[in-house]
Amino acid sequence: MNSKQRVYAALKKEAVDRVPIFMWYHPQTAKRLAKYLEIPVSNLGEALGDDVLMTWVNNNYAMEGIVHENDGDSHVDEWGIQWTRIDGFNQITFYPLANATPDEVANYKFPNEKIESLIKRMEPLDKKKELYFIGCDASPSAFELYWRLRGMEGTMIDIADNPKLAERMIQHCTEFSLRLSEAACDRFELDWLWAGDDIGGQTGMMLSPKTWRTLIKPYLKTLFDIAKSNGIYAAFHSCGAIRPIIGDLVEMGLDVLNPIQCNCTGMDPFELKKEFGKDLAFMGGVDTQYLLPNGTPDQIYKETLKLIQGMTSDGGGYILAASHTVPPETPDDNIFAMYQAAGLSKEEIFDRAAQIRNKQRNML
Repeated sequence: MNSKQRVYAALKKEAVDRVPIFMWYHPQTAKRLAKYLEIPVSNLGEALGDDVLMTWVNNNYAMEGIVHENDGDSHVDEWGIQWTRIDGFNQITFYPLANATPDEVANYKFPNEKIESLIKRMEPLDKKKELYFIGCDASPSAFELYWRLRGMEGTMIDIADNPKLAERMIQHCTEFSLRLSEAACDRFELDWLWAGDDIGGQTGMMLSPKTWRTLIKPYLKTLFDIAKSNGIYAAFHSCGAIRPIIGDLVEMGLDVLNPIQCNCTGMDPFELKKEFGKDLAFMGGVDTQYLLPNGTPDQIYKETLKLIQGMTSDGGGYILAASHTVPPETPDDNIFAMYQAAGLSKEEIFDRAAQIRNKQRNML
């Protein structure tokens, strides 16, 4: 099976040669692994068997797609948000609407003139559409883009004291994501459209389910509708404890949920599979808080195998992924043990890396 066939089969709960994989790494982890395998960081996913190719067309590119060399390095994105590398990650150090008046917030101009250049980031992936499952990441989609512009404190104050302004901003944020999504669907042959809106904390949601249903659900659904109208899967990412709204997401037409942070309240993968597995596929669930960085290779292998078997108990509906980016403190042997459980041996990974090196030499 090639990667596209493998992911489609898994989502349809048909037989696969191995579980599909789509793994995310902390930039420092990725750099270390690439050095170990003697390949460029850009080829790491290929060596490690990623079956999904996806890139960011919305604001997540500014957070994850631009990798600074040193802590303290920064950039300002198309939205006017300043990002600074802190402890290896890009973090926001300036919110353009933090001190804005309600009128200034309401009249904020999204970078519509940048839509063409933003979706062009999909072009390298489009060339590989015959072999790989291709995704377009249009996140952050609503609430999360709002607070990246306004700051979390200002956003929460708006929601409490000026709900009409908050709803207007949620609408505008989602409309921008819709424009990107529609343009990408028109231009490229996608397999899923990826929306994202972090709304969960460790023990509960940042907004009440009632507020989420009123303020965010109707607008987020329009993104799922774009996927459906184009005949592709709708995927959604939200970190944290979002159990109270998973039924809503299914009702809205969601197909694939990520990242299943298993240590958060209500997010046990097997319980979610039992309750929602008939209507929903899952991607994630490998614990990056405790298991991956602190377990033994044998523990990693056994727990990952248990996760795969449990999440595919009905024949599929699962893509192997971590519950967050794999942190730098994770030992290499633990990472390879996780892949071994997925049916991808360390030897095969090194063979893939050797093929990448040979291909690059032949291009010189």
